[in-house]
Amino acid sequence: GLWEAMRDFIRRAKGPGFGLRVATYEFNYGPVLEALKATSLAGADVQIVYDGRKADPAEGNRAAVQAAGIRALCRERTVNPSAIAHNKFIVLLEEGRPISVWTGSTNFSEGGIFGHSNVGHEVRNAEVARVFLAYWDILKDDPDSRTLRPRVAELTPTPAPGSSPRPGTVELFSPRTGLQLLEWYVAQAASASTLVCATFAFGINKAFVPMFQTPFAGLRYALLDSAGATAEAKQTVSALRQRSDNRFAIGNHLVTNSFDRWVGERLSEFNRHVRYIHTKYLLVDPFGDDPVVITGSANFSDASTRDNDENMLVIRGEKAVTDIYGSEFFRLWNHYAFREWAASQPD
Repeated sequence: GLWEAMRDFIRRAKGPGFGLRVATYEFNYGPVLEALKATSLAGADVQIVYDGRKADPAEGNRAAVQAAGIRALCRERTVNPSAIAHNKFIVLLEEGRPISVWTGSTNFSEGGIFGHSNVGHEVRNAEVARVFLAYWDILKDDPDSRTLRPRVAELTPTPAPGSSPRPGTVELFSPRTGLQLLEWYVAQAASASTLVCATFAFGINKAFVPMFQTPFAGLRYALLDSAGATAEAKQTVSALRQRSDNRFAIGNHLVTNSFDRWVGERLSEFNRHVRYIHTKYLLVDPFGDDPVVITGSANFSDASTRDNDENMLVIRGEKAVTDIYGSEFFRLWNHYAFREWAASQPD
């Protein structure tokens, strides 16, 4: 249903008087581009910013844009080639007013939509959409980091150390100076009373390690795409998962063996870098009276805080939203915990 929901959001821009503002990293799934083209041809004001920095994904983005015939709708982010334009959001406008935003971790690519775990999150809130539109308006001019960081911090200030999020939904964008925002995310996790659930697409950032090392009366669950790219990262994960207050699951798939009653599984091969877990969200006491969800495009990393174009939502006290995230987290956690166990069995 992820593709259908994304398509239907685009189609809500029904013609003249409507608009879409798109910011994207991977932008090469033909049906997405065709849906945006159809919306533009129907009279909606469609404007797109996509990553044009590195060969991957820039070359694929340009080829897809050319094939779809929508070059006139697009602008590229090309400055700061060491960073990436990692957003994945669409703002819907009606009569020039932002009314809703689609965001989350899903790249506009076949791999993003069909190849690994992702979330598409629609916020039907005009104020949230207004802030996302203000961010898009900054990005469209392709500013360098020196210009972008203070403007992002002014639009969405870094929460004060030790502070709690306000009830409702708060937007936080990157890049920004320093790692205070990443440290604030860690502090939110550390403030949990009973339960922490976190997803990590590229291993556990070192800022989170002390939190996982601290004795905890509840449980801390982590869902990882892999244990990390280095021997040191793998050793850290191995040590952390020995603690009784930590529960980790790492992406894996069933391999047919002599107990061959399982249906054979294989990878889609849609993605080279992240095969299983691509979501970036953190749940703090998700089944308590005052839950917090932190969700978006940023990988809880140094680069996603200081260098890349990113967006996150901090949602406090919305139990229905938290229940959905919590249910999906444990669906995937059980799925991969079992497969990781099965892969370790010799027969």
